[in-house]
Amino acid sequence: MVFSSNPLALSVPEPAFEKWLRDTGYLEILDHRTSSAAAAAASTTADPNSSPIPVSGLFSRLVTLLSLLTLNPFAKLTADDFSGDTPSWSRSFFGFCGSYSFPSSPSQARFRVHENIKRYARNYAYLFILFFACALYKMPLALVGLISCLALWDFFKFSSDKWGLDQYPLTRQCLLRIAQCATAVILIFSNVQMALFCAISVSYAGMMLHAAFRKLTPAKQPSPARGK
Repeated sequence: MVFSSNPLALSVPEPAFEKWLRDTGYLEILDHRTSSAAAAAASTTADPNSSPIPVSGLFSRLVTLLSLLTLNPFAKLTADDFSGDTPSWSRSFFGFCGSYSFPSSPSQARFRVHENIKRYARNYAYLFILFFACALYKMPLALVGLISCLALWDFFKFSSDKWGLDQYPLTRQCLLRIAQCATAVILIFSNVQMALFCAISVSYAGMMLHAAFRKLTPAKQPSPARGK
């Protein structure tokens, strides 16, 4: 039996449907569709006599992880992403065990990283501050150097306001250059750049792994029901 086509049926092109999902905030559907498509492709090409973890699967996962090294995670990040409220650390940011999965392809990893970094930008910023504070705690000399630099610039601002250096631009410019050179010397000898490098490295690695493995969730999660 041959069925005739329904003239009232709605046919939406795939790119238009994905754009509508992005614009309306249903990112978890796109994430699930990508995982399902990759799983279906893997099941059709899998050999029934092969091992449970084929070499091709390990190679594809390695390629997915290596693709994160060539990715610019801040491509879609804007200043407005830092102006909103901080997402919940427990329910939204960390989630539960089922909130994580290995990205099925480099495109899915790229999509997750861009969207998760936009959503959890404030969380990642707080984590960087925490890692930097831990690095300074392990390096007391760097902490003293950073405090000295802050005190130096606070003294420069206080002196500029008290003595009215704005009326003497040449003198103020000379003192500004001297303060900059003194700051550079203090930062170098106190090894603050090493503490900053460690904090950036650890926070960047943690951010990339979390953003790539964290499943996408709806843009507006329903609030928990309150008991009457």
